[in-house]
Amino acid sequence: MSSIYREMKLRRKELMAQMEPNSIALLTAAPPRMRNNDAEYLYRQNSDFYYLTGFTETDALLALIPGRKQGEVVLFCQEKDKAKELWTGILLGPDAACERLGIDDAFPIGDIDDILPGLIEGRERVYYSMGKDDQFDNRVMEWVKVIRNKAKLGAHPPGEFLVLDHLLHELRLFKSAGEIKLMQQAARISAEGHKRAMAHCRPGIREYELEAELLYAFTRAGSRAPAYSSIVAAGDNACILHYNDNDAEVKEGDLVLIDAGCEFGYYASDITRTFPATGIFSPEQKAIYELVLKAQTAAIEAVAPGVPWDEPHNISVKIITQGLVKLGLLKGRPSQLIKSEAYKKFYMHRVGHWIGMDVHDVGDYKIDDDWRLLEPGMVTTIEPGIYISPDNRKVPKKWRGIGVRIEDDVLVTKKGRKVLSVGTPKTVQEIESFMAKSIH
Repeated sequence: MSSIYREMKLRRKELMAQMEPNSIALLTAAPPRMRNNDAEYLYRQNSDFYYLTGFTETDALLALIPGRKQGEVVLFCQEKDKAKELWTGILLGPDAACERLGIDDAFPIGDIDDILPGLIEGRERVYYSMGKDDQFDNRVMEWVKVIRNKAKLGAHPPGEFLVLDHLLHELRLFKSAGEIKLMQQAARISAEGHKRAMAHCRPGIREYELEAELLYAFTRAGSRAPAYSSIVAAGDNACILHYNDNDAEVKEGDLVLIDAGCEFGYYASDITRTFPATGIFSPEQKAIYELVLKAQTAAIEAVAPGVPWDEPHNISVKIITQGLVKLGLLKGRPSQLIKSEAYKKFYMHRVGHWIGMDVHDVGDYKIDDDWRLLEPGMVTTIEPGIYISPDNRKVPKKWRGIGVRIEDDVLVTKKGRKVLSVGTPKTVQEIESFMAKSIH
């Protein structure tokens, strides 16, 4: 059994140790998703399921049964099938699954309705992700009904259903050394993609051409997919936070905002860079860019163990508000503008989010209504931005249509923080120098 599966085995043990006595946990694999008619999207396993198994096939279920003498970890999966494998690829099968994945026992998925009620029977509590998949909710209830129908014969159905997500997602929030290594590789690949797009940028190119450079770099380095839909936004489009049409022409004088990251080994990266199409910032673009960079630098420096989750955000708000007042884009006392949230006309999102297997990763941001404290092993993005709508008639025309966001992935360490997404030009000087050396 490889090291990655050994780590997953330890995760299962840790999760089972936190479950209530006499319980069972059920997780289902992600179903295939149809793109159109009979064509499927590229399959990706459910993150929770992969986190505990490393199993990448559809049509599977994992049962965790702490204390079961015949084996605490049971997998239901597809049987070996030569005819099916001819069309869709090699299947692991129940026998090999036990050996490769470190699973205690495995059965064909076709036998699940005969076997699983017996595994649930006698357990007082059932953990699963309730309310996320109606079809799976119904299947769990059908298995419980089978047991209840045998109650007169002495069968004991479960009396309590618990949401699995909280226990499992707290485990996922804290990254191991192996996970951090994968996230660093994802970030390295993404950084190369950003540099490639920046180097190829010039007025007259289309946004999707820059996206193509990103995707080429991602795939060439071993990533099978972006971690999310790439944002390549030129000019006014940079003021649309989740813009992804990516089909406009890049024009002279535009800033280009690229928010893109690849997924590598089931782990995401998330990087944003903003740069001038011509390679030279205008005075107004430079002023906004350097203000956002100042806010990002300070927010990153605030990341450390024991710091409340919202502290980096509050720092970024303070710096951006003060800077907008100095530039004349906001009028009034910064403290009052922060209290009234006037800054949200220009900076309307939070400074970051958890990142891991999902680009917006799992994990609570508050505990008992209080912002949680940062701890080693957590990874967050830091991504302040300023967006001046092209329709904002309250500011001089020279500022309108400028959108800037700068984003990096930051690991909380024992002594402070480590930026995982290094390697892309970020200061004005670095960007202008890099673009000047690029072949246009």
